[in-house]
Amino acid sequence: MRYTVYLSGEIHTEWRDQIKRAVHQNGLPVDILTPNTDHESSDNCGDELLGAEQSNFWKDHKAAKINSIRHLTAIKRADIVIVRFGDKYRQWNAAFDAGMAIAHGKSLIVEHAPELTHPLKEIDACAQAVASNTEEVIEVLKYLCLDY
Repeated sequence: MRYTVYLSGEIHTEWRDQIKRAVHQNGLPVDILTPNTDHESSDNCGDELLGAEQSNFWKDHKAAKINSIRHLTAIKRADIVIVRFGDKYRQWNAAFDAGMAIAHGKSLIVEHAPELTHPLKEIDACAQAVASNTEEVIEVLKYLCLDY
């Protein structure tokens, strides 16, 4: 079976690259989708594409709407959504993507440090797997791709 996997969540570490490398090195039948992980480009796309705004509210609003096209399309196309919550920032967008994946009936794998278990308990309760590191996520993907 071939899977389409959307990698959502924090953009400040190399976790996506780790998963992409593991998929390639293990020959897993997985196609990867990602959000725009260039923070500046993502934040400024509304101004750059549709004209500058005077208010940060409208700048963020336009960028969020444009980025949501990519995010929602990827979530709808995905068989599995993986959401990683990092420890550096509050990631409301990651929680939103997890909620959208749940609402669309997608299989959800969540990754976060153990100290985030309490604040993410509702999301964890809806996930099919909760990992504490990227290596565990990779092991789950490898298991899902086993040909029995």
